Amino acid sequence: MKKIALLGAGHIGQTIARLLHDSGDYRVTVLDRNPQSLAFVREHAHALVELAGAGTGDAAHTGDTGALQRAVAGHDAVINALPYTMATSAATAAVAAGCHYFDLTEDVAATHAIAQLAEGASTALMPQCGLAPGFISIAAHHLAAAFDQVDSVKMRVGALPAFPTNSLKYNLTWSVDGLINEYCQPCEAIRDGAPLTVQPLEDLEHFSLDGVEYEAFNTSGGLGTLCETLDGRVRNLDYKSVRYPGHGALMKVLLNELRLKEDQETVKAILRRSIPSTLQDVVLIFVVVSGLRAGVLTQEVFARKIFAERNNGHSASAIQITTASAICAAVDMFFAGQLPQRGFVRQEQIALPDFLANRFGHVYARSTHIESLS
Repeated sequence: MKKIALLGAGHIGQTIARLLHDSGDYRVTVLDRNPQSLAFVREHAHALVELAGAGTGDAAHTGDTGALQRAVAGHDAVINALPYTMATSAATAAVAAGCHYFDLTEDVAATHAIAQLAEGASTALMPQCGLAPGFISIAAHHLAAAFDQVDSVKMRVGALPAFPTNSLKYNLTWSVDGLINEYCQPCEAIRDGAPLTVQPLEDLEHFSLDGVEYEAFNTSGGLGTLCETLDGRVRNLDYKSVRYPGHGALMKVLLNELRLKEDQETVKAILRRSIPSTLQDVVLIFVVVSGLRAGVLTQEVFARKIFAERNNGHSASAIQITTASAICAAVDMFFAGQLPQRGFVRQEQIALPDFLANRFGHVYARSTHIESLS
């Protein structure tokens, strides 16, 4: 049985703990400073979950690398489900403790720092193991590999309320810190064969899927490491977040025209105070790859809609399901020997068929339906 140190017992961390516990193959130690979150894990993940003391939980949140190293020592792997600001310190502690490391960060700078930590490391470091970055790179890379010459790769992902009711047409479904970070940081892309940086909330487009209208615009971090992996092999590559029409324009007013981009703590406080959270959400995944195959211009599409679920006495949002399942699948495949065992591991090193066949990754195998909410 593998020993896992799980940093963070928020909504995603709780789901990770439950999935790993239910598999019967992992013993999880959860570190968090919030006693209510720890109590929830104790109630829903039962005996195999051990809860670290309050002081140890504080180390996970404050970035005290030395204390965190001592807390995770003796575990086979560290799973970091804390905000992106903790990624580099958590990875540093994991390397020092001789643990493999997995996280969910969308932050580009943190990923680059982790890649440097992985140079010469005796353990594996695999950041960006969630939905986007994460699964979206696995799907896009798989589709692109089937072309003789790749013209464009378009990656679109949305975590949306199933029943939008406000002017933003949005509810809080995941980390506000992560949301604002991806709305404010520069975005990577490839255009006409050249890597470049583009601005968040720009390059607005509209499309429909299953009769529903959506918009999409640039956000940071969703490409993961694909710009490096596909550099020189693709003419155009970009990632955009999907929202209902009108959301992007209102966020540009808040962040750019009212200059709250310069005061991110204020805009986060506004969103937490004014925008309700919801477990009734839908994750939309839409990848379009076009290029030449046997001399013919061809297009391939990978599309999924995954809804929240309520069954067996517990509720889980679609973003909880997809994010937690993705990182659990990465950990599971790693310990099964299906991934490199040391150094920096990219998401696109996972084979899509293997991921979809995994006991955790199978939630991505097909779209689910809104009836699961009833």
